[in-house]
Amino acid sequence: SRAANADVEGRGLKNTGGYIFYDGNNLNWLDPAKEGTRTYVGQLVVECAALGFDEILLTDFTFPTEGKLDKIQYPEEGMEASLSGLLTSLRTTLDQAGYEDVLLSVELPAETVLTGRDEAAGLVLEEIAPLVDRVYARTIEGQAEALSDAVTAAGGKLFVPELQTQPQELKAYLVEAP
Repeated sequence: SRAANADVEGRGLKNTGGYIFYDGNNLNWLDPAKEGTRTYVGQLVVECAALGFDEILLTDFTFPTEGKLDKIQYPEEGMEASLSGLLTSLRTTLDQAGYEDVLLSVELPAETVLTGRDEAAGLVLEEIAPLVDRVYARTIEGQAEALSDAVTAAGGKLFVPELQTQPQELKAYLVEAP
C-alpha cells in the first residue's frame, strides 16, 4: 500500500479519474503492468534471495476484489496478462541476478485453483501455474488431492497445501473470558 501510494504514476493502481485506487478496506494496490512495480518487486525478491531465502512466496497476488471495482483503471494489456508479465519479470530478474535456484511461488485461493479462474481478481490458473515453481493454497486435507490435480492439469510443477485446522479442533484452543 505504501509503495503504491509513494509512486502513483510509476507503481500505483489508479481509479478511472486518474487518482490512486482505494479498495473496500481503504488500501492501495500496486499495478502489476507498470514497469515501476516490476522493478520495485524485482528488487525486493533479489534482496530476499541475497539474504539467503531459497523460496519467494507471493501472497495477495491478485487484483482487488473488494470496493468499487468498476472504478479501477485496469491495465490495457488486461489483468491476466499483467499478472503473468509480473511473474515472468520476477523470474528473469532472479535469474539475471544469479539466483536461478531460488524458487518463485504463489499462493492462490483454493476456489480459484479448483475452478481454474477468478475473473474479478484476474487470476487464471493455466496462465500462472506454468510460470511458478509451486502453487500454494489454504485448504483442508480432503481437498488437497483435487487441488494438486488441478495445478498439474494447468501445467504447474507442484502444489503445496497449507492445511487449515477444522473448526471443531479450534474449539480446544479458545479460552473464554471470565
